[in-house]
Amino acid sequence: MTAKEIRQAYLKFFESKQHHIVPSAPIVVKNDPTLMFTNAGMNQFKDLFLGEAPIKYPRVTDTQRCLRVSGKHNDLEEVGIDTYHHTMFEMLGNWSFGDYFKKEAIAWSWELLTEVYKIPKDKLYVSIFEGDEKEGLPRDTEAYDLWKQYVPEDRIILGNKKDNFWEMGDTGPCGPCSEIHVDCRSEEERKAVNGKDLVNADHPQVIEIWNNVFMQFNRLKDGSLQPLPAQHVDTGMGFERLVRVLQEKSSNYDTDVFQPMIQFIATHAGVVYGADEKTDIAMRVMADHIRAISFVIADGQLPSNNKAGYVIRRILRRAVRYAYTFLNLKEPFLNQLVPVLAEQFKGVFEELVLQQDFVQKVVLEEEVSFLRTLATGIQRFENYTKKQGELLMSENAIELEKSFEDNWVYSILKDQMVISGEFAFELNDTYGFPIDLTELMAREQRWTVDMAEYDKALLKQKERSRAATAVDTGDWIMVNANLETDFVGYDDFEIETQIIKYRKVSAKGKEQYQIVLSKTPFYAESGGQVGDTGRLEDHSRLFFVEITDTKKENGVIVHYTDTLPEDLDGLFWAVIDEDKRLLSQDNHTATHLLHAALKKVLGSHVNQKGSLVNPDYLRFDFSHFAKISDEDLAKVEHLVNQKIRENIPLKEQRDIPYDQAISSGVTALFGEKYGDFVRVITFDDHYSKELCGGTHVQATGQIGYFKIISESAVAAGVRRIEAITADKAEAFILDQNRELNELRALLKGNKDLKSAVSALLEENSKLKKEAEKAVGEQSANLKHEIVHHLKTINGVNLIATHVDLPNADAVKNLAFAVKDLVDDLLLVFTTLIDDKPGITVMLSENLIKDKGLNASNIVRELAKDIQGGGGGQPFYATAGGKNKDGLSAVLAKAADLIPA
Repeated sequence: MTAKEIRQAYLKFFESKQHHIVPSAPIVVKNDPTLMFTNAGMNQFKDLFLGEAPIKYPRVTDTQRCLRVSGKHNDLEEVGIDTYHHTMFEMLGNWSFGDYFKKEAIAWSWELLTEVYKIPKDKLYVSIFEGDEKEGLPRDTEAYDLWKQYVPEDRIILGNKKDNFWEMGDTGPCGPCSEIHVDCRSEEERKAVNGKDLVNADHPQVIEIWNNVFMQFNRLKDGSLQPLPAQHVDTGMGFERLVRVLQEKSSNYDTDVFQPMIQFIATHAGVVYGADEKTDIAMRVMADHIRAISFVIADGQLPSNNKAGYVIRRILRRAVRYAYTFLNLKEPFLNQLVPVLAEQFKGVFEELVLQQDFVQKVVLEEEVSFLRTLATGIQRFENYTKKQGELLMSENAIELEKSFEDNWVYSILKDQMVISGEFAFELNDTYGFPIDLTELMAREQRWTVDMAEYDKALLKQKERSRAATAVDTGDWIMVNANLETDFVGYDDFEIETQIIKYRKVSAKGKEQYQIVLSKTPFYAESGGQVGDTGRLEDHSRLFFVEITDTKKENGVIVHYTDTLPEDLDGLFWAVIDEDKRLLSQDNHTATHLLHAALKKVLGSHVNQKGSLVNPDYLRFDFSHFAKISDEDLAKVEHLVNQKIRENIPLKEQRDIPYDQAISSGVTALFGEKYGDFVRVITFDDHYSKELCGGTHVQATGQIGYFKIISESAVAAGVRRIEAITADKAEAFILDQNRELNELRALLKGNKDLKSAVSALLEENSKLKKEAEKAVGEQSANLKHEIVHHLKTINGVNLIATHVDLPNADAVKNLAFAVKDLVDDLLLVFTTLIDDKPGITVMLSENLIKDKGLNASNIVRELAKDIQGGGGGQPFYATAGGKNKDGLSAVLAKAADLIPA
């Protein structure tokens, strides 16, 4: 079976068991502060497990794109080295939300593996949870008894909490699990050693293939387990491992999931896969990493220097480094794998196919940037080892001409040939140069890296980072557990409500509270629109607490406040800040009008890549590969304002079936997770029609006016427009008019401002040239006068004098002119330019060699008298300072610096 056939067989099997097939959620998580990336198939269903969202389908199945490179599930350093770890992988899953439980999950997993996929039963082992006395958890005898119907008892393994109790993180849904392992060894090997003894022993051919998790508990912050409202099934089967087993390969990378990319790399690198372990690892790393890189970018996360963007940049740079070091691919190459990958996922994950060009361009720019970084890092490394090597040889009285390649030199210095861990950390932290590459280059030159010192510096940085971002989140405290939450903010700006639950959160020494309300008009931050602020008033409306922000967590709207109401169980009025909401609505609707205008002016390739909508301005990021001309920007701005003047009424459709909305031609955003039913926002059926959960004006005329204030680049193929609307746009225009009127007044009311300013610039340029000419003539005259200040001391012709010139260039020109007139010259000028004291030192070259003089050293010594510092070249140096009263002391000291 091909990989595509294997995937399809899985989904078809569970569809036959009345499971609803759902699409993969985006790999980038946007509404869960506990996760950056989807790292398990259950992430998108967490709110269902916790009972915080209604269950539409009690049984679902999917293939979910996952990423595990940070936090608890961190496999990055294993990727490419072994045969089965990956950054991005597909998790095939079937789910039951309060429907079937262990009996069906176990029976169907066995049926699929042995009857559909035809895996020999004698190659399979299963494990169940043995219990945990400390947790008060008994052995999972139910799962054990169920498995006895399918496998002999000697193939049922008792697993500890580490292996057979699944937890998403430190808190959250969890429960005992039952794993299925497959023994892929040869018949001879299986007879020699019992596969049961190799389960969970990191044997590369005895691997876990499926995990049935029985979700029963919620792990609280204090470590205790709270039963979930209902029992659920969460299963996951690693697609890449399954394909390997069914295609009878010894490595995931030998299957048709990875081989098209690996063979493409091998051809272009001029190597053969399987011939050398080092090049094989490099090709596996590249083939794996491009998957994670491409899908994260396609889901809307661009490489950057923080959070999720930093993680994907790190993965990309690891791939480039392997290509550079082991495959000799010194030019950008990784991006060429994107079309190969996109072809593989046609009909599966179309978002990559549709954005192939965009993703490839982003990867290309990142490669170009990092290859420059590599070149810089290599140069700094070589300079460091050369300098340290010369120092070591000098200290040990070894001739500098000798090389460390000479064994006798190496034998003397090998214990001292250590690269500072601080330097290695600086290379990594400041310049993005990988530590493993530093170690590799060190070994090649027979040096070592002080990794203990490096690890110490790295730990300090991590501790600083953790301290800066540490958040202590308490458990939810229920107030009215029987109530459900309902968002009414599309229609109401205030509503009578009750508190369902609350919790305390501490971050950076500040305590806050998070509150969940039964009904709320507060829009939670999402889709680029900031969360509402406002008040939670008691029922008498005499007392209130400020709502400082509103966010969404696992589908639940969470209100932030610095204090809690006194009577938590009472009735309240939830009231949003109406002015801020209205201004945000102006800007949000403007982004829709802007998106449509960009498509019409620039082309259909334009797609939203990010946005920020708040009361003050809007920011819109979109795919486009060149700077937008002023003419096109004007067209875009005009088109948006035209639609504002048309006062187009809002057409809002709620709870529309997703497929119906898409077939109607609506614009959907890549990387967003849409449910089965969506909200469609339309401003003119032939102009702007988008899926959107944000708040909008009732008619475009409410926006008033739209003004673009900047256009810039964000990343490869991504541009950014910032704009303002309503009263902010009005204030901007008024400021512009005021400045124009002030300029007109300065120009004596001249109506042709352009001509008047051009004339002023031309006149200014002419005057500058005349001034420069006058200064040049002044310098020419001065050089002959200055020679009269010459004193000869110990064979050195010293000129030390104060010069009065308007700028540093004139002083420099004068110094060089005097140097041409006088041999054996030590020249010291003091200056006072714009009331700032300065020193200039000039030396004849023969004094540098014969007398050991150095202009940089001299100027630094003299600068002490003016409380300053400076430097330069051995023959010419300058300094500046604060104390102009010390200039006379500088001239007096100059003669003392001449050696006897």
